[in-house]
Formats: sequence, C-alpha cells, structure tokens
Amino acid sequence: MDRLHAMEVFVRVVESGSFSAAARDLRIGQPNVSKLVAAMEERLQVRLLVRTTRQLHPTEAGQAFYERARRTLAEADEAETAARGLGKGLDGRLRVSAPVTFARLHVIPKIGGFLDAHPNLGVDFVLDDRFVDLMGENVDVALRGGELSDSSLTARKLATCERLVVASPTYLARMGTPSTPDDLLEHTALVYTQGLIAEEWRFRRASENTSVRIPTRLSFSAAEGVREAVIAGLGLAISTRWVMQPELASGSVVPVLTDWKLPDADLWALFPSGRLPTAKARAFVSWFEEIFSKT
Repeated sequence: MDRLHAMEVFVRVVESGSFSAAARDLRIGQPNVSKLVAAMEERLQVRLLVRTTRQLHPTEAGQAFYERARRTLAEADEAETAARGLGKGLDGRLRVSAPVTFARLHVIPKIGGFLDAHPNLGVDFVLDDRFVDLMGENVDVALRGGELSDSSLTARKLATCERLVVASPTYLARMGTPSTPDDLLEHTALVYTQGLIAEEWRFRRASENTSVRIPTRLSFSAAEGVREAVIAGLGLAISTRWVMQPELASGSVVPVLTDWKLPDADLWALFPSGRLPTAKARAFVSWFEEIFSKT
C-alpha cells in the first residue's frame, strides 16, 4: 500500500474517530486499517493515536501529521485533476449531504446528467435534515438552507428563495383564510424545527413590521412531515417555494397573506472547515448551481 493511500486511511480514522467507521467509509477490512496505522507508527517511531474506551484521538504528533496529510491528499487530488483534465471526467467517490425533501425534488432527479459527465465517479448521498458533522461523516459538500450556525465552515451562497405561509384549500375552506398576520392566532401552526423559523413568525409589508407567536400543535424535524401535514389539511406552515414547488404548481397547496413578506431563505454549499474543497466537490457545486438556476 503506497504512502498516499496510507495517509488517506489515517486521515479517515482521525475524522471518523474509529477504525471500524474508517473501514466502512473506505470499504476495506477493519484489521487492515488497524495494521496500517500500527505500521505507520512503527515506521515514524511515534505514537499517532490515543485509544479510549469509545473513540480514538490523535496525539500531538498525530494531529500535526493529520493536518499535513490532509493537505497533501487535497493537493494530490488537485494535481491528478489538472493532469487528467476535467473534460475527461472525475473518478472516485463524492459524498454529498442534503435535506431529504430538497434532494428528492431538486437534486436526485437531475443527478444523472452529472454522472453521465463523469462516468468513473460515484456519489454517496447523506440525506438528513440535520446539520450533519461534515468532517465526522466524511462529507465533501453539503447543500443547506437558512442561516449558517457554524461560521468556521467554508460556504458559498448559491441562491435565495422567498418563504410563504401555505395551506391546503380544504383547510382554508374549513377554517377560513387569514387576511392579516394576527389572524394566524386562530389557526393551527405546523412547525419545522430545524432552525429556519420556529415559534415566532416575522412579517413585513412596506415599512410595517410585525411578528406573531402561534401555538404549535404539530412540529416536525423533517420538511417532509410539514409537507404531508399541509397537504392533509392539518394546518398552516411556513415553507420555501423550493420545498412546496410541485404542490404550489398543482394548486393542492396555496399561499396566503401574499401581501406580507417573510424573511427569505438562502441556499448554501458548505465545505468541511480546514480542508481544501476537492475538485469533485467544486465540480458538483458548479453543475448544481447551473441546473438549479434554470428551475
């Protein structure tokens, strides 16, 4: 096994915190990972990892080696890409994190075009509405909406979308259509709990600003739950056009309070902190930004 491969294995062990997780990510046997790290420590004549009951941690020497190894791998990836030329396609595997509903509507149906352009590249999707640990889960790039809670991440804004208050026609026929934000106090709120807008709904119309705290009857950790609850006529919700695009187009969900504006939602591409974005990640983001701008 060459030194670059050995560095890749060691870097993955540090980032995942265990031999078994690194083995799963790299698709090699756990005994091979353990033997490789032991061989590296013997060759370097220094302890690289400290083993605790639940996790592995780098020693001071191990942390220094990890930082240099990570930069070396990124530079090697860049050198190979430059020598090969992007026109000949990328190879290896790319790990992309994205919210479930957004990926289902806007990424997965179109990913075939990206794969066709890079026939030797595989893509692993990590679909979760949580803000996953990019380093810990070995994610190359994440697509995320809303405000950024981690300022250490390398971020690139891709698009901005308006948020709307939405409901089904059957719900509005039963409960009435609100004409002012205060009217929402008589309605059932369906709340998405992943940090965009929760209990306080803030509105603006011209120079007028107001906010409403609506008692929450149902809350969801995934946008898919909010969508289904709105479609089923269980209440009102705040949503981006991105998430409700098919239902808004068909009329099965309609916007209300359209003369009032909510804070917009930004879409970001996020890269792990302390690591150069890989050529694969940059190519994916450029491709997605282009196709998404046409939606």
